[in-house]
Amino acid sequence: MTSNDKITDINAISRGSLVALRIFQLICSVIVLGILAYLVHRVNEAGAHKEHWLVYGIVLAPISTAFSLVFMPPFMYSFLAFPADFAFWVMWLVLFCLLITRTGAHTCSSPWFNNYWGFYWDGLYKRPVIPGVKIAGCGNLRATLAFSFLAMFAFLVTAFLGGYVVAKHWSKGRRERLARTAGTPVVGNPPTSEIRGPTPPAGEGVSETGIAPVAHATQPGTYV
Repeated sequence: MTSNDKITDINAISRGSLVALRIFQLICSVIVLGILAYLVHRVNEAGAHKEHWLVYGIVLAPISTAFSLVFMPPFMYSFLAFPADFAFWVMWLVLFCLLITRTGAHTCSSPWFNNYWGFYWDGLYKRPVIPGVKIAGCGNLRATLAFSFLAMFAFLVTAFLGGYVVAKHWSKGRRERLARTAGTPVVGNPPTSEIRGPTPPAGEGVSETGIAPVAHATQPGTYV
């Protein structure tokens, strides 16, 4: 396999990986968006206050969805978006941490789940709470946690992939510029003799060797 074939394979792998990661980002963002949108609907229906993490998540998910669609084509501009991928990684990490701080290690048995997520998700604001009856919404909460983490991981991998491809492309361009510079002839002053100064033009007292003959004086006014 030649070096050109290896470069082609690397480019194909990078492009294919980018598309796969963008699709995965899109799936995770859409799932989180759907779950949070339903919860927002329930909270609005109850006339209750939306917690700040919920507002944050319902804004982050559609922006991530649009970003994944716009930068899905495997072109160079999609790889150049790696700083934005890193920013989305941070934002999804924040959403995941905000949820974890509310649920803790208990998740669906936490007081927050019973008093907020499950309370509104199951519509308990419309009917009396029956002791011993399991509250709905646990699976949706776990799915939100899982896909928030997966979206965070996908954006992080995409950021590293984009940074790698851009750095490699920049390094290749730099080598090509240096090669072109090294192959350009250097234009300077005309060649000079070490002792006699500039070489006179051809045909004006220049011998066949290209060196002008030097006259040796023996007596004033006479030359040999």
